[in-house]
Amino acid sequence: MPRKYLNQCRDGDAVDEVFLMADKQLRANRNADLYLLATLRDKTGTLNGLMWNVTEEAVADVNSGEFVRVRGKVQMYQGGLQMIMTGIRAASPDGLDLQDFHPETDVQVDQLLTQLRSILESIDDRWLKRLMDCFLNDESLMGDFSRAPAGIKAHHAYHGGLLEHVVNMLRAADRIVDLYPSIDRGLLLAGILLHDLGKIREMSYDTSFVYTHEGQLLGHMLIAIEILNEKIQQVVAAEQEPFPEETIWRLKHMILSHHGEYQFGSPKLPMTPEAIALHHLDNLDAKVHEFSKLINDDPSAQAQWTPYQPRLERKLFKGIKS
Repeated sequence: MPRKYLNQCRDGDAVDEVFLMADKQLRANRNADLYLLATLRDKTGTLNGLMWNVTEEAVADVNSGEFVRVRGKVQMYQGGLQMIMTGIRAASPDGLDLQDFHPETDVQVDQLLTQLRSILESIDDRWLKRLMDCFLNDESLMGDFSRAPAGIKAHHAYHGGLLEHVVNMLRAADRIVDLYPSIDRGLLLAGILLHDLGKIREMSYDTSFVYTHEGQLLGHMLIAIEILNEKIQQVVAAEQEPFPEETIWRLKHMILSHHGEYQFGSPKLPMTPEAIALHHLDNLDAKVHEFSKLINDDPSAQAQWTPYQPRLERKLFKGIKS
């Protein structure tokens, strides 16, 4: 019997299926009774599952990042779907097709890597070109880069999402850079590769997508600068010359300022043309992707608006259905 994916669930559906539990929270209601809030995941997306009147002992054997068999019923709540669970237990991965549980980019990774390499290899600056070669020729790093998501939930949150995000930004930058003569094309392209590179260690993405201890303590910006320092030393060792100091400053500044505002976790505000361009390209690609996904994944196919999105503080217009 074929499995039922989350994107096939509709209001009123009964479900008895195995999912990956991406997150587990025990919460108390107004009467201090415990309930389980589980984030269920498969390759098509996520769905919140709730189980009322539980005890810690009853759900002790189900954990984040593990497979669970869930029984329950799907219901519409405040414009979105959720599952009211009547049973949940740990499930063995034996016999499961793991590809059923890992969301992945719709674009072939090989195609994305080819585009990435082609654009970065077109950089003219000798030092930046050698630096990019150090990254592109690091098979282990590029393997992680090809599998990492760009975010845990909203931002290209699937295997290959980070690579897709970076390639989208590189392609966009190459289309607009001629309009802005003050922007150094090579610096901008290198900064795009580097800006989120630390996410390959900030997050764990073998099963569920969660932050690593290193990621929570340091964050992807500092991790990216550590990786950059290592690669610069490799270039210096090969060239037997010092790497241009100003180029290092500009690259590190782009990493540290790409969130754009202090309130969004940016240690520095963008202070170069390349840094401000990087910030807006990053925000553009992330936000358009998030809007498009919310519209496409809305289970109410005939609705003209999505439900209210707390993260965005708005509903999204889907268009008038004829």
